[in-house]
Amino acid sequence: MVRYGVVSSSHLLLRSLIIAFSFLQSAYSLKSSKGPVFPLRSTLVFFIALFGFYVCYFSIDQLTFENEEKVTSEEEQTKNICRKPAVPHEQRRYLHFPKPMTYDRGECACTPVRFLVIVSMQRSGSGWFETLLNSHPNVSSNGEIFSVQERRENISTILRTLDKLYSMDWLTSAAKNECTAAFGLKWMLNQGLMEHHQDIVDYLNRKGAMVILLFRRNTLRRLISVLANNYDRRTKQLNGGIHKSHVHSKEEAEILAQFKPKMDLSTLIPSIRSAEHSMRTCLSRFRKTRHMTLYYEDVIHDKNVLSRVQEFLGVPVMKLSSKHVKIHTSPLPDLVDNWEDVSEMLNGTKYARFLDDADYVK
Repeated sequence: MVRYGVVSSSHLLLRSLIIAFSFLQSAYSLKSSKGPVFPLRSTLVFFIALFGFYVCYFSIDQLTFENEEKVTSEEEQTKNICRKPAVPHEQRRYLHFPKPMTYDRGECACTPVRFLVIVSMQRSGSGWFETLLNSHPNVSSNGEIFSVQERRENISTILRTLDKLYSMDWLTSAAKNECTAAFGLKWMLNQGLMEHHQDIVDYLNRKGAMVILLFRRNTLRRLISVLANNYDRRTKQLNGGIHKSHVHSKEEAEILAQFKPKMDLSTLIPSIRSAEHSMRTCLSRFRKTRHMTLYYEDVIHDKNVLSRVQEFLGVPVMKLSSKHVKIHTSPLPDLVDNWEDVSEMLNGTKYARFLDDADYVK
C-alpha cells in the first residue's frame, strides 16, 4: 500500500506540472481585439505559477513523508518487539540482543538473552549443576572455557574471550535448537578469576551479566573428592585408560569409588581452612554483581532451589535433569583410608561438624 501511495504522489506531481504548463501556454497565447492585455495576462501567469509551485511542493513533501513513515514504522516495530520486554525497568540492563558474526539468530533475533557466569571451585558439584541448567531448552552454559591457559594469560585475553563468548560466536555442545534466553560459562576460582577480580567484576557489571556463586559447605567431602579425582587423573582407572571427572553410568562410578585416599593429617586443617577462605573472599569480591549464592547441599535437598535459579535467569520454570552419576555416595568413614586419624584430628575443632555428614545425607 505504501508503494501505491508513492506512485500516486508521483503522478500527482507530473499532472500538476502539465496543468501549470498548459495554463501558462494558454495565457501567453491570449489576444485582445483592442491590443495586448498585459496586466491581466501577467496577473494570470503569476497566480498560475504560484499554484503550480504549491502543488509541486505539496507532492514532494508527500513523497518524503511517505518514505519517512515507512522507515519510522519499521524501526518502531523492531524497537517495540526487541526493546520492550515485559520485565521491570531495573532489569532491562540484563537483557541483551546479541548479533553473532558467524551465524544469523533468525527468528530468535528478538529473544532477549541474559548473560550468566557460574562461579565455583573444583569438586563442588558445578559440573552436575551445569548439566542441569543445560537440560533446559533455553539455557546454554559452555563449560570451563578458561581452563585453556591461553585464554587467561592476562586481563586483555580474558576480556577478549568474554567478548567473543557473549557475542554468542561460541559454538559448543551446549548450543540449542530452541531460542537461547540465558547464555554463559562456568568459571573456577583458580582460572584467573581471583587474580583479576576487580576488572572482571567491572566488566560483568558493565556487560550486564548475572552471576551464580556455587560452593560446597562440607569442604571435607570436597577435599576427598579432589584427592580421588587427582588419583584417577594419574592412574586412569576406567576401561580404555581414560580419565573422567564425571561419569554417566553406575558401573563407572563404582570403579572410581573403590579408591580411598589416605589423607595427609599435617595439611588437612590448612586445606579446609584455605578452601573456606577462598569461598569467603569470592563472596566478598562479587557482592556488587547481580548474583545468586547457592550451596551444593541445598541443590540436593531443596526441590525449590532449581526453580529459583530459573526464575533468576528469567527462563520458564521446568523440571531439570542430568545424566551425571554421583561417585562418592557412601558415608565418610567408608571413603577415607585413615578415617580414624582424620576423625581424631577434627574432633574438638570447628570443623568437627563435617564428621557427622548431617548437611549431606538425605
